Amino acid sequence: MKKHCAIVILAVTLSSFQLHAQTSAQPVTNPVFSVDTQAEQIPNLDNLITELKQYHDCTCKCGCYAHDLDTQADRAIAFLRRRAAHRSAQEKLAAVFDIDETSLSNYQEMLRAGFAFDAKAFDAWVNEAAAPAIPGTLRMDKEAQRLGVAVFFITGRADSERTATERNLRAQGFTWQQLTLRPQSTRGESVIAYKSGARAQIAAQGYKIILNVGDQWSDLKGRPEAEFSVKYPNPYYLIP
Repeated sequence: MKKHCAIVILAVTLSSFQLHAQTSAQPVTNPVFSVDTQAEQIPNLDNLITELKQYHDCTCKCGCYAHDLDTQADRAIAFLRRRAAHRSAQEKLAAVFDIDETSLSNYQEMLRAGFAFDAKAFDAWVNEAAAPAIPGTLRMDKEAQRLGVAVFFITGRADSERTATERNLRAQGFTWQQLTLRPQSTRGESVIAYKSGARAQIAAQGYKIILNVGDQWSDLKGRPEAEFSVKYPNPYYLIP
């Protein structure tokens, strides 16, 4: 009896194996793809670069860079007008602007570099003094001057690039009260510490910083903060 059961079980097993082999040998009518779902959620770099270009050129559904910059600039200008209209007789009002991707555009250099940062190539670009103005910030600069609000530039550019930076800003029509470039002595500090420290020096001159405009949160945060801080969009790079 046990021997008979064993033979039956063996026969069934062999039949199942033969059926599986026959099925496996049949052509697949519907292609099957193996996908790592979690890994596929990471954005593809080539697709991101394409989207960055389209955003700048206003050719995608993701938005329009120039429009978004102008919208933020208009908000800043509207605030300047309201605040200047309610200034007290003794107040010295100041507006602070960042430079790169806030006052001057480096898109031409970023495009040439494939959106990769090369310090040597970027320094060479800065020394060309050829970066075009971001129109909304130039309008803001002129409006601040008209309203009697002093303009201060605070940039992460090295102090050794002062001459080229001044030449570039002037060529694009900017005027200002003071330009602060980053001295070598602050290289160990965070950007927030450096820029807030520069704002503290402006406040120490008796100015009330009513407006601060930058493309990075590190341009805007850290005490003293402006009464109104305006963050420009910048999907091209991050400076924490």
